[in-house]
Amino acid sequence: MTTSETPEIAPVTTEQEETLAPLDLRSLFVAGVHFGHPSKRWNPKMDEYIFGKRSRAHIIDLSKTVTMLKTAKEFIEKIVGEGGECLMVGTKAQAQGAIKDQANKVDAMYINQRWLGGMMTNFQTIQHRIERLVYLEDAFAKDTIVAQTKRESLMLASEVERLNKFFGGIKEMEKLPQVLFIVDIEKENIAVSEAKRLGIPVVAIVDTNCDPTQVDFAIPGNDDSVRSITLITQHIAEAIAAGKASAKLAREERMAAEAELEAQEAAARAAAQAKAAERAATAAKEKPAADAKKAAEAAKVEAAKPAEPEAEAAKPEAKSSDAKPEAKAETKAAATDAKPKAEANKADAPAEKPAEAKAETKAAATDAKPKTEATIKPEANPAEKAKTAPEAKADAKPAAKAKPKAEAKKAPAKPKAEANKADAPAEKPAEAKAETADSDDSK
Repeated sequence: MTTSETPEIAPVTTEQEETLAPLDLRSLFVAGVHFGHPSKRWNPKMDEYIFGKRSRAHIIDLSKTVTMLKTAKEFIEKIVGEGGECLMVGTKAQAQGAIKDQANKVDAMYINQRWLGGMMTNFQTIQHRIERLVYLEDAFAKDTIVAQTKRESLMLASEVERLNKFFGGIKEMEKLPQVLFIVDIEKENIAVSEAKRLGIPVVAIVDTNCDPTQVDFAIPGNDDSVRSITLITQHIAEAIAAGKASAKLAREERMAAEAELEAQEAAARAAAQAKAAERAATAAKEKPAADAKKAAEAAKVEAAKPAEPEAEAAKPEAKSSDAKPEAKAETKAAATDAKPKAEANKADAPAEKPAEAKAETKAAATDAKPKTEATIKPEANPAEKAKTAPEAKADAKPAAKAKPKAEAKKAPAKPKAEANKADAPAEKPAEAKAETADSDDSK
């Protein structure tokens, strides 16, 4: 007979045991939690939890059991209260009934048959078998199972029974548990190793032949007595129930807070919509006045536009009219400055040159004819100068019109040309007198 076929030993239930015994030394002593294994099978690491030895068997210190059990209960209640799940594991004959009963009371997950290798480390594969179990049970419940023969239907029924045997306690497990409660870690060493690999904390009942360092929360006690296992399992189930109650309360509070927040948001939305409606109504009332105001402003702008171009056109005309008198005044001033200088030069030149001409005529009268001819020939140069004088006048006139500054520089050119003109007439009368004198002598 294999382990999976081990008959289930039902715990003895009485009216006194239906209520949870208090967590004290007396209740633990009555349940036989203090009995350990024979001393020759002990584990030295359990020395701190051993009270003594009697009849070649170790006695467990119940005071430490109470302390460790309270710590384990607080931890499990905290994990479950935060929304976690506790998986109860006990596959030995003495623990199967107690694990199943207490787990069903608090709606917890459990394993009370053989622990399949990879139950947690290979959970994806195990989940496929769980889905298969749920599908078959649903098909049998709705009577939609399809079987060609009676034998096939019987095979499907036996498959459902076999899957229920191993996965009946974890049909609703959609993810890995957050904590494990194990009875006899020596027998469930595979479950302990998988939990350690996945980092899942373990709460376990450890006897004198176990290594307490393999688990996170060790509860020293007798793991071979049905009453001892049942009592400790009841306290663990109580912690699970308290955790679920606190989780439910927290969930309800959260839902109430969310509902209140939604109500506040709805009220805020309604108030915002009402304000928006009021603003729309006021805007609709104010719109005609605003449109009329805009139209009046536009009319004013259009009326002001024609006056602006006229003012802009008047400005350039005023500027040009102001500029023309200034230019005329500048040219007149330049001309008036140049005229006195030219007249002064003209006045000086005729006064000096007639005296020189008289002296030359006297000298010419006393000299001989050849000398007079010699003097007449070089006097051809003044005629050329007289010819260049009009050209100088023609050049000087455009320069005077161009700019006032150029007139100031080129103004002295006119007196020189006029002086040349004055020299030429003064010389010509002297020559004429000399010719008349010669003609008289010849006669």
